[in-house]
Amino acid sequence: MSAVTVVVPAVLGHYRLEEKIGAGGMGEVFRARDEHLDRQVAVKILSAQSLPDESTRDRLRHEALTLSRLNHPNIAAVYDFDTHDGIAYLVAEYVAGVTLAEKLVSGPLAERDLLHFGTQLAEGLLAAHAAGVVHRDLKPGNLRVTPDGRLKILDFGLAQTLVAVDPDSPTASSSDAAGVAGTLQFMAPEQLRGEAADARTDIYAVGVILYEMATGQHPFPARVAPALVDAILHQQPAGPAALRPNLSLRLQEIILKCLEKEAQHRYQSCADLLADFHRAAVHADREHSLAVLYFENLGGEAGDEYFRDGITEDITTELSKIRDLKVFSRSAVLAYRDRPVTPTHVGQELRASHVLEGSIRRGGERVRITAKLVETATGHALWAERYDRELRDIFAIQDEIAHAIARALRLVLSEGERRAIEKVPTADVEAYDLYLRGRQFFHQFRRKGFDFARQMFSRAIERDPGYARAYAGIADCCAFLHFYWESRPALIEEADRASARALELDPDLAEAHASRGLTASLKKDYETARREFETAMRLDPTLFEPYYFYARSYYAQGDLERAAHWFAEASRVCPEDYQAPMLMASALHGLGRSEEAPAAYRRGLDAAERHLLLYPGDSRALYFGANALSQLGDRERSLEWAARALAVEPDEPQVLYNVACVYALLNESDRAIDCLERCITGGWGQREWMEHDPDLASLRGHPRFQALLKPPPSAAGG
Repeated sequence: MSAVTVVVPAVLGHYRLEEKIGAGGMGEVFRARDEHLDRQVAVKILSAQSLPDESTRDRLRHEALTLSRLNHPNIAAVYDFDTHDGIAYLVAEYVAGVTLAEKLVSGPLAERDLLHFGTQLAEGLLAAHAAGVVHRDLKPGNLRVTPDGRLKILDFGLAQTLVAVDPDSPTASSSDAAGVAGTLQFMAPEQLRGEAADARTDIYAVGVILYEMATGQHPFPARVAPALVDAILHQQPAGPAALRPNLSLRLQEIILKCLEKEAQHRYQSCADLLADFHRAAVHADREHSLAVLYFENLGGEAGDEYFRDGITEDITTELSKIRDLKVFSRSAVLAYRDRPVTPTHVGQELRASHVLEGSIRRGGERVRITAKLVETATGHALWAERYDRELRDIFAIQDEIAHAIARALRLVLSEGERRAIEKVPTADVEAYDLYLRGRQFFHQFRRKGFDFARQMFSRAIERDPGYARAYAGIADCCAFLHFYWESRPALIEEADRASARALELDPDLAEAHASRGLTASLKKDYETARREFETAMRLDPTLFEPYYFYARSYYAQGDLERAAHWFAEASRVCPEDYQAPMLMASALHGLGRSEEAPAAYRRGLDAAERHLLLYPGDSRALYFGANALSQLGDRERSLEWAARALAVEPDEPQVLYNVACVYALLNESDRAIDCLERCITGGWGQREWMEHDPDLASLRGHPRFQALLKPPPSAAGG
């Protein structure tokens, strides 16, 4: 029998519906405005199939009353249950962010993140179980991660009350199996046997979720309902270590104990589970975090610094491929470059358990590299080596260092990690040298820097036409030049060709997928961009660029909710970056969540101030900081920083655009539009971004601003 279509009105009671944000077997979910309390809420319109009779409706009303009494930071609160013209609806806390299922698209989580979310899940369940409420349908789709990293449990207790089929399940709903509501892949054996569910039933589902977070797979991979039921009832799951060798023994034991077939063999309460999580987290904090200091340039030639920097950064990248080794980013250690610091001092400041230091001397066709791994708690060297080799052996040296450190830290590399570390980017050392020169200028984030980097990458490709990273570098240079300086189709076409060639040469190169995603987003091919960014994250969860540009892609589309989430993820991957937290704050501000924005602005401002200590003339840090200062109410300093940015680069389009945002926020409308006009005259053509940018909200009705949004008469060009 076909479902009856319900026409949803714009207003239900005192809730004004604003945007549909989800749908499932229970009905549709809308973001709405509570007009009595002036706050955002989630309104779930319940389908007729969910409420087949009045007794079900009464049970749900009683359940909502019970749930409304739950008050915990890891549980989405229930506010109301009512009907309007025969339409039943449930009102709950609106939780921004993405579901855990969406987060897992980019692959398994690092162990610290797994412990972080697992602990929050256990804490929320502990509070609910203490109140006598069992969820019964826990799964990644019912867990939401907010932009600031808080996990929230959704749809508490509703699965037992409502008769619903989950259309998102890749297998089947429980109504196909045992006649009890739930999602088959996450159901405990006792649920399949039709027995009563209790706290231990939720704990089994936690085990399935943890297994997926740890390995990227379900413990029972069968996708046909009868085979899956049989596996849950009778088979033992493969140990997580079979799929993730570096997973700590403590976490493996937690997961497998949650997945015990018999409820009496599992954790008997979430308090016991939480205690083991805390013990595992304390142990994880003490283990395997590494800061790679910039190696000392013993040659003393300033012209060799690009080589020293490049080798250090590539060793950092190689070590980052070891999933269970937390390696601090380039930005985190940049402040220590060429400073007389000890490993113990760096370890204490960064809270790194280990520090790698070393030196490089290049002479002719030979290179000498020394490296030493220091345990920061004791200052003792765990490993040290000197490599005196031909320059052509530079990649072998990097690989040997990565393997030696893994052995010293007693990390067992998976076959995939081993292959990734041993992959050689180019067989031509001269091409590699050109690539490193280009990368040094690329990091300057200036037009001349991108132009020079593009030349170096092109010369590297002349030496080695199969150099995938150099093609990705060209794609990024062209994309940035198009976005910030020259809005010309020819640049996007070159970026498109270069990123496609990079992927053709190396389909497993995360940087190539990130470049392809950036190019696709500038072409407004957002589906391709989404796919490429998520692939890049899966291939290298530590790479900052896919998170950051994924967020910018959503920002450009006006999807500030997802933009805020991915900016938060970018900040998590690179806490030293000042851009992502400030753009996240801007998105939050645009969403009307102004109470959350100041903390993000302050984080970004602190990072910008630290950056400016190293690079006092960095106009980008200055105009980002000016924006944050305006949002935090410091008008005088904001104007001062904006003026400093303009003084450094008075004609650069991206400087003019961002200073215009500052002026708009400070209600200096004419000065803002003057800057925007000069910006567009200078070649900046991202009118879509300008149209959706919440920083420019004060200019929306200004006729000069409206005129700027119109494309030029001859938009096509070369």
